[in-house]
Amino acid sequence: MKNTPFLSDRFLLETEASILLYQQHASSAKILDYHNHLSPKEIAQNRKFNNLTEVWLEGDHYKWRAMRMNGISEKYCTGNVSPFEKFEAWAKTVPYTLRNPLYHWTHLELKNYFGITKLLNESTAKEIYDECTARLQQEDFRVQSLLTKMNVEVVCTTDDPTDNLEYHLQFAKQSIGFKMYPSFRPDKCYTSDDPVAYNNYLDLLAEVSKTSINSFDDLIDALKKRMKFFNELSCRSSDHGLESLFFDASALIAAPQIFKKIRDRIKLSIDEQQQLRCAVLIELCKLYHDFGWAQQFHLGALRGNNTRMIREIGTDSGFDSIGEFPQAVHLSKFFNYLEEINQLTRTIIYNSNPIHNEVFGTMIGNFCDGSEPGKMQFGSGWWFLDQKDGMEKQLNTLSNMALLSRFVGMVTDSRSFLSFSRHEYFRRILCNLIGRDVERGELPDDLSLLGRMVESICYSNAKVYFRF
Repeated sequence: MKNTPFLSDRFLLETEASILLYQQHASSAKILDYHNHLSPKEIAQNRKFNNLTEVWLEGDHYKWRAMRMNGISEKYCTGNVSPFEKFEAWAKTVPYTLRNPLYHWTHLELKNYFGITKLLNESTAKEIYDECTARLQQEDFRVQSLLTKMNVEVVCTTDDPTDNLEYHLQFAKQSIGFKMYPSFRPDKCYTSDDPVAYNNYLDLLAEVSKTSINSFDDLIDALKKRMKFFNELSCRSSDHGLESLFFDASALIAAPQIFKKIRDRIKLSIDEQQQLRCAVLIELCKLYHDFGWAQQFHLGALRGNNTRMIREIGTDSGFDSIGEFPQAVHLSKFFNYLEEINQLTRTIIYNSNPIHNEVFGTMIGNFCDGSEPGKMQFGSGWWFLDQKDGMEKQLNTLSNMALLSRFVGMVTDSRSFLSFSRHEYFRRILCNLIGRDVERGELPDDLSLLGRMVESICYSNAKVYFRF
């Protein structure tokens, strides 16, 4: 049997039905990237990158992590060596990423953005670096053009409640072919392990909300004011990064006294921290419902494992991993509390640990109330699971336990402007799963029926869900 060339039109597509579904229904669908960590400033100011290293390696902890595993010194990841030296170190690492999704993503990005089909390695590094760097000097390779080139319709950035959203305001005045909306990420308002850092944050929140924060009710009032401001700039959703979604029925009763304690700069116990977090989240979720937003919960990551490296180079630098936190009971109790008071808004839950696939896939069915299709969502394969095996398992679990047809699809969850090839990656995997079922006679050979489902997952469902 003849081998399929690497990254050919048949990439990840094993059957004729898969190819047709992808070509006719998935490949041209616009991208609604409803969760990422892109810089609003760089989008609004249409950043021009000086070289390939800036656009490709700056802040990309996926690549840094692989480089460290390959024995590359930290100076080539986050140090101050020259941009080409950093890129060359990455190029030396790429051949060692075979069968890791980074190998696929690297070559998809070279192909989709720069038209380069050569394999990246130490011997091709200089040629590829020079060609791409030259392209990046052209006007049509600035940030806004990179997004337009990938058929992006919407990007939703991740923004702290204290952010003044100046770059969203700036971008809103521009006539660009895509939209940028903020998302509300309030993690710092309930992260109370460090009394000094927490109080400093509350002081900043008080300043930007023009609200004195002396009580728990004051905190919620300040957050409500910030949400109103975000809402005026077309915010559609919130997002939260948590180990687990803890619930304690007495949290709202205990919260005022706990809040007073930490406002007096007294360190809280672990139980008190959890109760305060639960109380703040409950009040936030009520407000999300009132504003008509969706809420997203990214659960289960074990962050900041290497304290020495975190101390030296900071967080979000490649020292996080999958955690093993219990999820089901508290997840159920938290959502049930909101359901009891009729204030459970549209919700997406993402798991970091694949052992929770079936837990999350069945949990969403407990709280769909028939008010709208797909109200509760099992989110796309996230972080360590946004690769072929992880995506297939998430899609199969969603198919078996819920309704794949109502799924809101993929996000980049990325800080890189070259990461939008991940949507193509996901769409090919989706079409291949469906096409294989057709070949085996497990789904009807009706490309009109199946094509509508593919288009919905790739685009239409998210369009409706987030009110884009």
